[in-house]
Formats: sequence, structure tokens, C-alpha cells
Amino acid sequence: MRSRADVRTRFTAAVAAALAIVLAASGAYTEISRRDLQVLSRSQLIFIATVRKDGNQSKAAPVWFTVSADRNAILIQTGPKTWKAKRIRRGSPVLVWIGAANGPAFIGKAEITSDAAVEKKILDDFREKYWLNRVLGVGPSRGELAAGRQVAIVITPARDLPGGFTSAPGSPPPPLTTPPGAPGKTP
Repeated sequence: MRSRADVRTRFTAAVAAALAIVLAASGAYTEISRRDLQVLSRSQLIFIATVRKDGNQSKAAPVWFTVSADRNAILIQTGPKTWKAKRIRRGSPVLVWIGAANGPAFIGKAEITSDAAVEKKILDDFREKYWLNRVLGVGPSRGELAAGRQVAIVITPARDLPGGFTSAPGSPPPPLTTPPGAPGKTP
């Protein structure tokens, strides 16, 4: 006969396993759409807006970027005390416009990471892509990332936004998922 502690332990393990499966499924693996990859390949900047505590969009800010090695995410860096970093830490969705403030757009999820491979990809690609980084040393460095004066951010698209979607600071962002019958394809 099993003791109550044994039954409780088995039940807890089963619940934990089920929760892990649900969480893994909810963080569905997405990728950058073909439309966005084409524009990203010719762009020097992306424009990013986050969502404030009041539920409204911030102003879109231009940032340097690169694409992850698997081409499924956008990588950026910023200071750890910027509003962008604070909102991302809080779980804010991210609105991204590619190439221009009125370029192709998507909404996605972002997370701050200390993954050495992500940091290396950012450093290597920025050095190659941006002459200001290569020649003048503007932008992130290993020392700044190691000291915590810069943080790496991974942005994973949730869905493309319809053509012509523009930044609207002070207004609510679109939902992360496509509402039934609404335009906008998932990547």
C-alpha cells in the first residue's frame, strides 16, 4: 500500500509534467515571415515600440539589429535602465517596423538574455554591418555586456501586422494573436 506522501509526490510530479507541456506549447516556436526577412536583409534599422503600464504604445525608437543564426528572431541591445528594457522585463509585447517608421510591421515577444552565443552574434554582426561600430566603436562591446551596462534582447515575432500599420503612441497595441476574420498573417 502506498503512503500518502508517495501518492502526493507522484501527483505533484504529474501536475508539474503537465504544466511543463502546456507552457512549452504556449510558447509556440515562431519565425520571421518571408516578407519581413526580405526587408530585413536590406535594412539598417528597425523601429521598436513597447507597451507602457497604462496599456498604450510608446513612441517607436530606431535601433540597430541583426537576425539570429536560425533566422527566427531579431537581436538588439540596449541599456538595462532604458524604458524599452524595463518594459520588456515586465513582459511588454514589442511592435517592430522594419527599415522605416512606416515599414512592414509585426508584433512579437521580447526577452532579455545573457546567452553568450546571442551576445557574440550581436557583437560580430554589428561590427560587420555598422561602420560606426567598426570604425568608431559606437555601440555595444564585450566589456559593456559583461559589466551589465548593455543587455541583449531577443525579439520573436508573433504575427505580421497589416500593410500600412503605423505607430500610434498613446493608443492600445494590436493583439499578439490575429483576431478571427482580421487581416494579418502569422509568420
